Amino acid sequence: MNPSQSGPVSKNARAVAAKLLDRVERDGAYANLVLASAELPDRDAGLVTELVYGVTRMRRALDHLIDGFVSDPPDLTTRNLLRIGAYQLHMLDTPAYAAVSETVDAAPRRQRGFVNAVLRRVAEVEPTWPTEAVRLSYPDWMVERLEADLGATEAQAALKQMNQPSPVTTRPDGYVQDLASQWVAELVDPQPGEKVLDMCAGPGGKTTTLAGSSAAIVAADHRRHRATLVAANAAKTASSLAGVVAADGRRPPFRSRSFDRVLVDAPCSGLGVLGRRADARWRVKPNDVEELSLLQAELVRAAFVLVRPGGVVIYSVCTMTEAETAAIDQVVAQEHPDAEAIPITDPRWRPHSRGALVLPQDHNTDAMFVAKYQAPHHAGSGQ
Repeated sequence: MNPSQSGPVSKNARAVAAKLLDRVERDGAYANLVLASAELPDRDAGLVTELVYGVTRMRRALDHLIDGFVSDPPDLTTRNLLRIGAYQLHMLDTPAYAAVSETVDAAPRRQRGFVNAVLRRVAEVEPTWPTEAVRLSYPDWMVERLEADLGATEAQAALKQMNQPSPVTTRPDGYVQDLASQWVAELVDPQPGEKVLDMCAGPGGKTTTLAGSSAAIVAADHRRHRATLVAANAAKTASSLAGVVAADGRRPPFRSRSFDRVLVDAPCSGLGVLGRRADARWRVKPNDVEELSLLQAELVRAAFVLVRPGGVVIYSVCTMTEAETAAIDQVVAQEHPDAEAIPITDPRWRPHSRGALVLPQDHNTDAMFVAKYQAPHHAGSGQ
């Protein structure tokens, strides 16, 4: 069915959105997965998707708008309907009569009077925000950390950009991959005849990009199901790989000095991809950053063992915290003082420590950090 010919949005689209939002918050389900499993009619799909993603992102700001007019906390479904109404009123600029009446129609009969009364008050209010974290709808710690690491202006611009739907970029081979991830793969720059390891390859976006070169690409991931995804995506994109293995990058099953290049696209806090992962801002915890930075340092250490003398180690993460970017570069500087940081001169990237950074507001992409190192031409200790 062509959506343009599918007729008006049904009145229960908001009720469907509320039930899906219940699953995201109550059951910890992922927003993209509940939407994928919902089997929505074409006429409803666009609105339900907008409401589920938008309300999930803006949950904290919406609750601030609502809670001034609520004396007793409503049940979760009613709260989600109130969030849906407030989102339409203040973030979609839906006419008040439509946002209120259609949301009331979606409410259970016993709650309609309450939903109507609250949303009419919300419609009349001019929002004021106690903090930037509430206005932008992120946890306090996340805003404070990024402001400390990037400065308030850049951090708030990044957070604001990630409240907008991320663009979908499809490669010529049909694989959907954010541009910033494609730019990382370009910087790996495998040469013909080289042997290249993608140490944390799942689900295979960068791996399949690298496979377009004339190098031998080996993909590894410590989670077996992600290694399986790499193989499946390689098949879908007709990418030729030298091998796919399930292996822990900290204890890799490869000979030392056996690769010309090693890409460490490390597990990270993911604070640079919150625009496409609507619920991630509520899942990441403050101590995740420090724990992941320890893992990242271990993976980089292993990469320097695997790369040949004179070979190249590339480190990348889709986040913006100092602990996962500049601090990892400092680990390399301390532990491998003879390794040369290769300058990244591509103008799409901004210098950051000895590597480079892309922020969401720079090009409307994910945030990404990358650093390149050339191992010394002599095999030192630990190599």
